[in-house]
Amino acid sequence: MNGAVDHKGYEQPTYDLEFAETATEIRRYGPYLVAEVTMAGDRSTAITRGFRVLARYIFGGNAESRRIEMTVPVSQLPAGEDLWTVRFTMPAVRSASLLPAPKDSRIRFVTVPPSRQAVRRFSGWPTDHALRRQAEGLAHWIAERGLPKREGPYFYFYDSPMTLPWQRRNEVAFGLGEG
Repeated sequence: MNGAVDHKGYEQPTYDLEFAETATEIRRYGPYLVAEVTMAGDRSTAITRGFRVLARYIFGGNAESRRIEMTVPVSQLPAGEDLWTVRFTMPAVRSASLLPAPKDSRIRFVTVPPSRQAVRRFSGWPTDHALRRQAEGLAHWIAERGLPKREGPYFYFYDSPMTLPWQRRNEVAFGLGEG
């Protein structure tokens, strides 16, 4: 896999770039490990709560009181009616067996299987309106090309909340079939 392997010095999952057009790409990701938690509520509330739970874990709120390197992106996926899964990518050199056990029983370790995704990058605040608009635009782009859309949308956030809107990197993605 070659693709971008870091953002502002933070590790991110590697991928092969299959196609690129302006801010839209088709990427092939290999498997990678995440820590995830599923939260109830609207999207904004769920990402805030899920982020706090996972941040507590990586900043030492675990069975070994050990810090884990920060990575990007923070991911958010729909998990049902008013349910959202929030994910932190784990460093590539780790396997679930090498990570300290979470103190919070809501945290799960999951290996995300290889995937092919259509991804659109955008800056600004990731409001519900902005995310919905970007997802609709990407879904339209996928349909125009006759690509086999499978799942999503997924939301990827790369920057701290303190980052100025025009310097922020956000992405919306849909899983694609092999088509």
